[in-house]
Amino acid sequence: MNAATAELFMAVCRAEMMALKPGNVHVHAAGHGMTVEDFLLSAEAAAPEIARSGAPVGDRILRAVQATRRAVGCNTNLGILLLCAPLARAVEMPERRPLRDRLAAVLAVLTVEDAEAAFEAIRLASPGGLGRAAEHDVAGPARGDLRTAMAAARSRDRIAAQYADGFRDVFDIGVARARSMPDSDAVTLAEAIYLEFLTAFPDSHILRKHGEDRATAVLSEAREVHRQVAAVSSAAIRREHLFVFDARLKWQGINPGTSADLTVASLFAHRLEDRDADCKGTRT
Repeated sequence: MNAATAELFMAVCRAEMMALKPGNVHVHAAGHGMTVEDFLLSAEAAAPEIARSGAPVGDRILRAVQATRRAVGCNTNLGILLLCAPLARAVEMPERRPLRDRLAAVLAVLTVEDAEAAFEAIRLASPGGLGRAAEHDVAGPARGDLRTAMAAARSRDRIAAQYADGFRDVFDIGVARARSMPDSDAVTLAEAIYLEFLTAFPDSHILRKHGEDRATAVLSEAREVHRQVAAVSSAAIRREHLFVFDARLKWQGINPGTSADLTVASLFAHRLEDRDADCKGTRT
């Protein structure tokens, strides 16, 4: 196990739990039948598997889901694991290239075996609103490599789209937002990144569970709340806007889970890049 990567993974998961993320579980308010403790235990259980040195991406995902199920008995982190496993593999590559380039190389060589392991992990996690697919259905055997399977689902799942597009949203939205806030702590970054994703496109977890109309309505509401937050200088008033939105979403049973998963992956990628820069002595 790469202990440094495991610790970094747990650190970004903890930061995301500390962030006020409207509709999602956080230290200020539980929700959706899950608690902060569930997520922290999940991160601790999954970290050694995500950071298992030399392990294939699919194997990391499956082992991490299995460890999570043993720890908390429910699906708290499937999206996080699907996104963070390739990043953890990429950072192990010896080439001194940017993380995004190494990740592209990892995605390019994903195998049928990776797909089989990921399919088993998804079945075990049993995420809400999964449904059936005409091709590359996780209920059946893998019929291609993992990236091909994910590409087939890109139109309905933003996490799958990351595999198809080289984690474009993670880097161009999430990591870019983090880079624009160089002096901010991890929790502040998590809150800012989450709002970026919540206002960028309809959350695909909401799409799967509640349909396009509800997902589009939440997107519009999030953009209005974001506008209100940006328009005031008082931190207390900004947080009040977010708390009200948070309570409203949870009362309606709406969880923007994909936005939260992308937030963790963005923090993870950003911190991995920072670690690379420190190792190379290129940080300014």
